[in-house]
Amino acid sequence: MIKPIQHRRCTLRDVAKAADVSLSTASNALNGVGRVNAETRERVLRVATEIGFRPNALARSLLSRRSLTIGIITDDTYGRLTLPISSGVSEILVDHGVSAFLCATSGDKRLAELHLQALLDKQVDGIILTATRLDVDPPIDLTALNIPVVYAFAAGPPHSTSFVPDDAHGAMLAIACLEEAGCRDILHITGPETWLAARHRAAAYRARCRPASPVMFGEWSEEWGHAAIEQVLATREKLPDGIFCGSDEIARGALDGLRDHGISVPDDVSVVGFDNWEVVSRQTRPPLTTIDMELKEIGHRAGLAMLQLTRNEPVDKGIIRLPCSLVRRESVARRPDDGPILLRSRD
Repeated sequence: MIKPIQHRRCTLRDVAKAADVSLSTASNALNGVGRVNAETRERVLRVATEIGFRPNALARSLLSRRSLTIGIITDDTYGRLTLPISSGVSEILVDHGVSAFLCATSGDKRLAELHLQALLDKQVDGIILTATRLDVDPPIDLTALNIPVVYAFAAGPPHSTSFVPDDAHGAMLAIACLEEAGCRDILHITGPETWLAARHRAAAYRARCRPASPVMFGEWSEEWGHAAIEQVLATREKLPDGIFCGSDEIARGALDGLRDHGISVPDDVSVVGFDNWEVVSRQTRPPLTTIDMELKEIGHRAGLAMLQLTRNEPVDKGIIRLPCSLVRRESVARRPDDGPILLRSRD
């Protein structure tokens, strides 16, 4: 094995000398261009690895007429959505020598404009925009840019490419999980009806259960989950045997409310959340069965689309809904066939 060159940056000339080829042959082999036979190309790549050669990013960008960077603009203050999406984007880009600048706007339009100008000054090859919900306008208009734009967990304008979770699919998975556990009276507690995601999940719940099934709309909070349980116990004669919550935070509040009244999960009622926000779902008592929106996969798809666009390759347009997945934990169990719990019998 050839020893790495110490104390200085390895150059293309070092690779050519160590592989016993010309400078142009080494360059063609490393860049996958030109007429280089397979044996020579393999030797050059092996030698480059052994001596610790790293391509000069500036030279590569000049050769390709690209900066090999993209910008990610987000209005997600806490990173709950953006961090896994950005991780997925980066996993795709890094194998192609592309880096990403992450810029948080906190919903401030002026800050968004400043970030955009900074990214354009850096001559990024494209921009990925992420948001916290799908039914509000992004903090900045990107339609007039002459570089590619991809939307991830954000709905872009017509003729753009947007990757979003399929909320209806996720809701169907949650309800199917409860039904498989023997639940027949399933309640849905969710966030504000003004949110498109809440409406999509509620519509899927009604389609799967009963069209007239009541939906308890409220806030995306533990407090609302707890308050919803208090309402259920005060107004219903029978305890539902399954509860589908529109978020993990709501589910944690619901679990606390049930426990406060001596109702066991999952022995008396099974509960499913939505988000797979692990800091919440793994720490509930019991750990929460929930729906994962596959945010990293959304990032993967956005990253792949960006690479295609920067290469002038075609990509699908429109809103592309990606499937969710079910994460099974301990808040759902097979129900015994002994009927529902009569709530008024505990008075």
